[in-house]
Amino acid sequence: MIALDLAVVMLLVVGCGFYLAGTIGLLRFPDLHSRLHALTKADNVGLMLVCAAMALASRSVRVALLLLIVWALALLASTVSAYLIARHAHMARGYRT
Repeated sequence: MIALDLAVVMLLVVGCGFYLAGTIGLLRFPDLHSRLHALTKADNVGLMLVCAAMALASRSVRVALLLLIVWALALLASTVSAYLIARHAHMARGYRT
């Protein structure tokens, strides 16, 4: 019981660390592509860890599967939106391909 609670807390702390790293990358990186890379990678890993912590805390297979679906949909949405933002920036510069 205590080990499970400790694992939940550790997953949450590490997940929030990834969110913080993505936010710092957004603020510090020089160009759009680097910023998108930092956000999509760090936030997806952070969300995975937070969802894993919530799944462990719930102790329910149904909730764990729902959280897996939430994470997969967020992964898909962030990938598509980052691609569209990068493509729009690329085309706005006149590099039509």
